[in-house]
Amino acid sequence: MRGEHHPKGWNEIKTNDAWAIFKIMGEFVYGFENMSKIGPCVSIFGSARTKPDQKYYKLTEEIAKNIVEAGYGVITGGGPGIMEAGNKGAHLGGGTSVGLNIDLPFEQHDNPYIDHDKSLDFDYFFVRKVMFVKYSQGFVVMPGGFGTLDELFEAMTLIQTHKIEKFPIILVGTEFWEGLMDWVKNTLLKSNNNISEKDLDLIHLVDSSKEVIDILNSFYEQSGLSPNF
Repeated sequence: MRGEHHPKGWNEIKTNDAWAIFKIMGEFVYGFENMSKIGPCVSIFGSARTKPDQKYYKLTEEIAKNIVEAGYGVITGGGPGIMEAGNKGAHLGGGTSVGLNIDLPFEQHDNPYIDHDKSLDFDYFFVRKVMFVKYSQGFVVMPGGFGTLDELFEAMTLIQTHKIEKFPIILVGTEFWEGLMDWVKNTLLKSNNNISEKDLDLIHLVDSSKEVIDILNSFYEQSGLSPNF
């Protein structure tokens, strides 16, 4: 007779999973209630490992300052590196500075430039990602690692599949991003036809703060500001 293929604690695991639903629901309610009060924002993503003396930290700070001066708030993941630079620029510009923090075994800690009433803590990555997408009027994607790529491709997938409204996705740093974008255009699109050419319409590759603001303003001169779903 075939033996059981699961450990004896399987039913206990299922019970814990069922109760976890309430914690997940609680995080969504907490996020929605807080984020809905904040108003139109732009999310900035990038590496937690970027140091304050590096060029992309300084450029992020400049971009964030210009974003708030243009009338948007800034949302980051709340940690160090590019996230800190984004919150710092928003803070110095006198605008809204939001941090969506998550508990990680390394790298993540709150930066000091988040508005004291706009620092939110999450246990679940997927809940946190919903908050980024739902309340952002655009994604500014600085050089980063796996987490940054995760946010980038999630947004592209949701727009491609019409699960959310279209909004600008701005990749900052040609030298960093052009290899990836060449692969997307040549391998995904031209060689294998795995995406449509129009899927790339809202992705912009830039190098300056002015370009970021021009893209955001140009898009929203024609589109209204609202949550994405």
